Amino acid sequence: MNRRSFIRSLGLPFAAMALLTALAIPAAAEKISLKEISRYLNGLTTAQAEFTQINADGSISTGTLYIQRPGRARFEYNPPDKNLVLASSGTVAIFDAKSNQPPEQYPLSRTPLSIILANNVDLGRAKMVVGHSVDGNTTRVRAQDPEHPEYGSIEMVFTSGPTELRQWVIRDDSGGETTVILGEMQKGGRLKAALFNIGITIEQRK
Repeated sequence: MNRRSFIRSLGLPFAAMALLTALAIPAAAEKISLKEISRYLNGLTTAQAEFTQINADGSISTGTLYIQRPGRARFEYNPPDKNLVLASSGTVAIFDAKSNQPPEQYPLSRTPLSIILANNVDLGRAKMVVGHSVDGNTTRVRAQDPEHPEYGSIEMVFTSGPTELRQWVIRDDSGGETTVILGEMQKGGRLKAALFNIGITIEQRK
């Protein structure tokens, strides 16, 4: 795994049939406002969820995601991958289980994931959001660093009632896409600081 990795009834009267059809198809949800989505993300202090990741090459990985905002995330992949991605102290570290080399590291600010992990998420910031739409029962928001759009973008998918983050798609600087689909998110509670400590993890994986 690397950065480009890291970084898709018969017989019924017409009126009755129309009514049943209307009842069977859920009404489209209203678009969640950027203000509400920013509020939701800023209130997301700690969270844990199982995830499924669809990589740019079409392969699929699964694992557990831990988030501690601001600035910290841990993608712990299930065997046989045994890979690990940490975001902490302004750095992203990618631990490749197949490599004997130290983890690849680069600034968190150069990845679209930094938008979710920011200390203050403000999607109303000029030129940050480049897409905001409703797709059936979900709201999609595509955002980028307004000062560095070349770093790529993240498209987040939310459901409403209450607002909940369900998945995201990261498009990296080479055009590759990585999709992360989240399971039920457990919010709140304490997470051990060691989960996000890059130095400790390097020693543990030697």
